[in-house]
Amino acid sequence: MKDAILILTGGGPAPGMNTVVGTITQAFVARGYRVIGLHGGYEGLFRKDFEIENLDFKKADNIFNRGGSYLRMSRFKPTQEDFDNNFNLNLFQDNNIRLLVTIGGDDTASTANRIAKYLVSKNYSISNIHVPKTIDNDLPLPANTPTFGFNSAKAEGTHVATTVYEDARTSGNWFIVSVMGRSAGHLALHVGASCHYPMIIIPEMFNKTQITVEKIVKLALSSIIKRKVMGIRFGGIVVSEGVFHELDSEELKATGVKFTYDEHGHPELGKISKAQLFNDIIEIKLNELGLKVKTRPIEIGYDVRCQTPIAYDLMYCSQLGCGVYDLFENGETGCMVYVDTTGKASPLYLKDLQDPQSGKIPPRKVNIDGDMAKAIYKHIAQYITEEDYEAAKEFVPNPQDYDFEKILNW
Repeated sequence: MKDAILILTGGGPAPGMNTVVGTITQAFVARGYRVIGLHGGYEGLFRKDFEIENLDFKKADNIFNRGGSYLRMSRFKPTQEDFDNNFNLNLFQDNNIRLLVTIGGDDTASTANRIAKYLVSKNYSISNIHVPKTIDNDLPLPANTPTFGFNSAKAEGTHVATTVYEDARTSGNWFIVSVMGRSAGHLALHVGASCHYPMIIIPEMFNKTQITVEKIVKLALSSIIKRKVMGIRFGGIVVSEGVFHELDSEELKATGVKFTYDEHGHPELGKISKAQLFNDIIEIKLNELGLKVKTRPIEIGYDVRCQTPIAYDLMYCSQLGCGVYDLFENGETGCMVYVDTTGKASPLYLKDLQDPQSGKIPPRKVNIDGDMAKAIYKHIAQYITEEDYEAAKEFVPNPQDYDFEKILNW
């Protein structure tokens, strides 16, 4: 029987998933391996009715430049009981699988290690190599290397935000644009800066003060008032969804916005539009101040995950796929594939990235003190400063409350 490899995809999609799968398939098939695709992510390894299919050159050639994931994904995370009672060991034995390739985030990588250790305990030797992906760009790859899918998501998000900004200019409205990114504000910052939005709100900017609803609203109003001082009646505010996940539950309830709640009484943020939430909160404050400003919510999230990858990710993901074969050929296992700016593939080991206490990989945050972020907030963002106080009194009696640097304690 031919040696085989098994490929699965976990978590949520990112542009370039199929490029990685297609490239790996071509590389291994060309060298006599059987390539098996597993549908359903890890769930497929713990169900009797698992679904697999052979991947060949024709399928690889057909999918490599498509968005989405040809191999259906899931966020299934096996428990110890699943390992004890439901693991499909025969899938590996019957198909002579020598390598497990997983494509996903840090949870997917950690589970791959658990599976490899479990198989070793059953006297089945197997290599495992992980390909890290996320449009959030929050995995700590060396030299600030982006995660695959980020640049494609940024390109599409910028396209949407640019169109929205033109609508704001045309209609004289303000648009509140929420951008996906639960742990870090990379996507929001890059999209907002690419479109020259006058305010971009990300979790990392609250490095010297606590995130509160009041401060988020004041940052937005700082930009709106500044534009009024400048004689500009339209604009846009980009806000990262991550800021809402760091807010206190009681404070969210006090906003007056209607939520559904989980069994612990916490607002279920995952079920609502963050743009709609932020828009509703801002409208309440605008009405209190008597400022006549029309705001409209726009969400950028699920619509950028399955788009066609741009050239950057097509090339990058092809390199990652090639890297998987090269690492396997060199005997590497229990690692993630990393490709540097010269195109060299090398292994990254989870133990070198994980927090020794929690075992989790800490997210890579935006460097708010770095040159890029400083330049964006110094030259592109627009907000109230001390020089604007006198002119801003035409619109609010207390302009110092909307001073950007005072709000953030910068």
